[in-house]
Amino acid sequence: MFQTTRRRLALWYTAVTAVLLLLFAIGVYLYVRSTLVERVDDTLNHVVEVVERSLVIEPVNSDTGRSRINVEASFRNNADTVEDDHIDLEWFSPTGELLWSTLSEPLNIPIHVNRTGETVHVVKQRDGESEKGRHGDTKTRGRGDIFTFHSEFNAEDSGMLLRQVTERVEVGKQVLGYLRVSHPWFEVTKPSRQLIFDLALGTGLMVLSVGASGWFLSGKAMEPVRQSYQRLKQFTADASHELRSPIALIQTNVQVALADLESAEVEGATLEHYRQQLKVVERLTQRLGKLVNDLLFLARQDSGISKESFSPCPVDALLMEVVEEQQLLAVEKDITLSFNLVDPPASETNPEILENWFTLIGNWDQLVRLFTNLIGNALRYTTSSGRVNVELARIEGNNRVSGLRYVSPQLQVKISDTGIGIPAEALPRLFDRFYRVDPARTHTNSKTATENTTGSGLGLAIALAIVENHHGQIQVESTVGIGTTVTVTLPIGLET
Repeated sequence: MFQTTRRRLALWYTAVTAVLLLLFAIGVYLYVRSTLVERVDDTLNHVVEVVERSLVIEPVNSDTGRSRINVEASFRNNADTVEDDHIDLEWFSPTGELLWSTLSEPLNIPIHVNRTGETVHVVKQRDGESEKGRHGDTKTRGRGDIFTFHSEFNAEDSGMLLRQVTERVEVGKQVLGYLRVSHPWFEVTKPSRQLIFDLALGTGLMVLSVGASGWFLSGKAMEPVRQSYQRLKQFTADASHELRSPIALIQTNVQVALADLESAEVEGATLEHYRQQLKVVERLTQRLGKLVNDLLFLARQDSGISKESFSPCPVDALLMEVVEEQQLLAVEKDITLSFNLVDPPASETNPEILENWFTLIGNWDQLVRLFTNLIGNALRYTTSSGRVNVELARIEGNNRVSGLRYVSPQLQVKISDTGIGIPAEALPRLFDRFYRVDPARTHTNSKTATENTTGSGLGLAIALAIVENHHGQIQVESTVGIGTTVTVTLPIGLET
């Protein structure tokens, strides 16, 4: 699935880039070709203007006022110059007869007045006749257009392309003749073909590069999706396993109760037996409900639809309540549970600040759940005669998390125990959902499930979600056989 999606993304990247490069190459080609054609036409028009200014006009008859062009005097000094520039001149009489030309052989192309420039295809006949141009099937005018001759031209014919400008020379209303200037078209076609080759080669290389880059980038883009999908698969499998165990136990106890009801008489001992079985079902149902609530809480935090209201929370009073609630478990396990407050510095004398020294903006219920989970874990994995210490202090800080800047100061809660500790290799995965450091602590039978209150592996994941919801940080330091310290840092206020 991921390889198919990656392949499609890479193909889309390549296709879109290829289209854009193709459009760019076409635009560059049209621009360069148009510039070359304009340059040739400007050169031809400039030659026309120069030649027109050098024409020697002589009167034919003073009575009629008619004039003529002295061809020899007019074109004597122009032939060598235009040949050096690959430009040929032709002068025609008013009737269209060729009078003078720099070409070795006449083109025999009909006069066609055009100052904007036209492209003419001149073809040499197959039978060895002299080079001759004829009007062909197509004839278009305008800058950059082609004026075609000889409709029977094929691959065996040889010919050339010329760019021509034809000007009618007049004095008053009298037409003195026609001046036609020709320029080889290869000065446009040759660089145009080279440009096409260069653009095709560059576009091809760019498409290949984009294809390779697209494959690489699509792999990078798909990696978070792949990881999320794997986490989702693992989460679904773990959740299914956790839900299946209590459901199976509930079903077993109900089936046993129904079987006993059918085979036994209703006596006092039987009623007590039923009562014990119903209590087991009740505890399993509570455990199942807690697991569902935990999953619902994490789902709401992940989706961002959680609407818990934040208000001033005195963390010192909150921790006192949580520690008081956990004292019963501590006494039962013979663990010393203590709570310490780091007093404000003697330099602080503002009564309002001192009164709210340990108060932050947060959600009371979530914070209770956070510290209940952390203190409960510390007590659960601390052996008898051990110690669990909870310390609350106000510290200075100016940290950034998720684009938010903490306004100093902050509240720091440290929960230290002398328990069994956590292996170093397990610390990176400690906050993963359904992850347990010791798989042996999972529920393996009904008696363990009913008498032991081991967690489902969601406690620390929920703690992390609550801390992140309050834009705080949580850190765990542990040494196997010595103990664990969990440090929670929460900002008192936030400034975006």
